[in-house]
Amino acid sequence: MSSLYTQLAQVYEAMYHTFMDYPSEYHFYSPIFQKHNKKNLLEIGSGTGNLAGIFHKNGYQYIGMDLSEEMIAIAQKKIQGVDFIQGDMRSFQLKAPVTGILMPGRTISYLKHNSEVKDTFTSAYKNLQSGGIFCFDFIDAERFLPAIIRDKNVNHEASYQGIDYLRKGVWTLDLEQGMTVNWVANYYKKVAGEWVALGEDTSILRTFLKEEIRLLLELSGFMLKEILDKTSYAYPTYVMVAEKL
Repeated sequence: MSSLYTQLAQVYEAMYHTFMDYPSEYHFYSPIFQKHNKKNLLEIGSGTGNLAGIFHKNGYQYIGMDLSEEMIAIAQKKIQGVDFIQGDMRSFQLKAPVTGILMPGRTISYLKHNSEVKDTFTSAYKNLQSGGIFCFDFIDAERFLPAIIRDKNVNHEASYQGIDYLRKGVWTLDLEQGMTVNWVANYYKKVAGEWVALGEDTSILRTFLKEEIRLLLELSGFMLKEILDKTSYAYPTYVMVAEKL
């Protein structure tokens, strides 16, 4: 697991408040579930609960699931009324099936092998009611990979609760395992006018083609309902909306 979600969980909480517009995320995803009359949701990769809190306030029955115990601990302190559980998206079992599953934040990118994607889709299928909706985003390989060849460096400054943060990141194209990229980011905070290192985060992220996702959904028992183009803070993404047959 990426150190950003464990040792650097507090840094994630601070910086992603400036990366992500969580109300806009809610207003993008909520109409999808409203359209299909789904109000009982599981979020895979719920992180520190920022999106979960908004869904909960708007009347959804909501469960947040994350692999990181550190992220769950932060979410539980902030958000009341949401059940946050620790779980692996590739193999999990809820107490009862839900009507909708949301997997935002290009969480699927951490699944480097097709077998892992298939296991995740199968787990989602098993934990959905019949006719349930599975909605998730992914990094579009066709648009993203050429872009990082042109510009590999990504720096971002943020201010949260009176503290200034800096992230210096570098992408490296890596086609050995597929359409993947290596990501290295160093995090800093400003102390007495100087940047002080907080730690380094490294990860391998997978990008996808739409037809790959379509086929893996079909093999897992889903019918693809919609493909939506979605603006992202850092990646060109698509959102897939699939129904459990």
